[in-house]
Amino acid sequence: MPKHPEDDELLEKTKMSFSEHLEELRSALFKSLAAWLGGTLIGLLIGWQVVDYVQTPLREALDNFYRGQAEQAVVNRLEEQQAEGDTVPEDIPGTAAEMAGEGLVPEEFFVDRQELSKAFGIDAPEGGAEGFPTTREQMVRLRLYRPIENDPRLSVISLSGQEAFMIYVKASLVVGAVLASPFIFYYMWNFVAAGLYKRERNMVYVYLPMSLGLFFAGAALAFFAVFDYVLDFLFWFNAQMGIMLTPRITEWMSFVLLLPLGFGISFQLPLVMVALERVGIFTVESYTSKWRIAVVVIFTISMFLTPADPGSMLMMAAPLTLLYFLGIWLCKSLPRGEALGPGRSSRTKD
Repeated sequence: MPKHPEDDELLEKTKMSFSEHLEELRSALFKSLAAWLGGTLIGLLIGWQVVDYVQTPLREALDNFYRGQAEQAVVNRLEEQQAEGDTVPEDIPGTAAEMAGEGLVPEEFFVDRQELSKAFGIDAPEGGAEGFPTTREQMVRLRLYRPIENDPRLSVISLSGQEAFMIYVKASLVVGAVLASPFIFYYMWNFVAAGLYKRERNMVYVYLPMSLGLFFAGAALAFFAVFDYVLDFLFWFNAQMGIMLTPRITEWMSFVLLLPLGFGISFQLPLVMVALERVGIFTVESYTSKWRIAVVVIFTISMFLTPADPGSMLMMAAPLTLLYFLGIWLCKSLPRGEALGPGRSSRTKD
């Protein structure tokens, strides 16, 4: 390995004792914690809006789901009336789609004929005991339509009094971490950079922006695109099982954080490939010759990292496949740095 006299000279000037290490680390951690607390204070001011915003994909999916349910209910009702000989529109699917587009959700009620007789002067036929209606056939079947925006099923629920407050606090903490992340990185990087040679710091300056960009790209893809496919599949599956949807805010917040996190981490694939190639575990030739196997592995892993719908699996596997070939290109294009070995840090014990 070639020697660099200027690095060795800098090494001698920057040696630190063990107690100085601890003091510098303590200072970096304290400043990072202070930055996080400062960001959390800002998060407490906008925590309400954050909790409301992260529910946007869920509300949209619920709205689409119940509009589809309403459309199918109208189709079933009109076909039933048609079978009974009643007059119905010629284009039953079109009529149902138009009503669903207006956000009209049908609900059926059975009304006591005697009550209708009192209210509107309608003759009430004989019912059950003493003329009182006791069966559905003896009542008037009414179909009412409720605006979908007033449908309580579109609202997320909580199962305890403190749940909403805890979600607000968690959202504020997350906002604080995001806002403070540049400062936290700066303080921690100052601590780590003192133990690296100049050429090693330059490698970090190259790879770190790429890593952050890939992470945020994966998280954005999950939040703005993949959620639609995931939620549509999960809601459809609930409908097939005959299970009524009652989304809980705590479970949704966990889901809305975990899926983007998984996408963000998986998008680090090109940099992982570069690292493995640099340390000699794989070569560019092995990446190139085994790309078919790599694609199969990517699709298999995507199947386990996403819900069991094909849409979300493809939304993860397709970009990862492209990133695999990007990793091959990076291995060929990025400049090679010297591998980091033990004992390279300028921090040494007494």
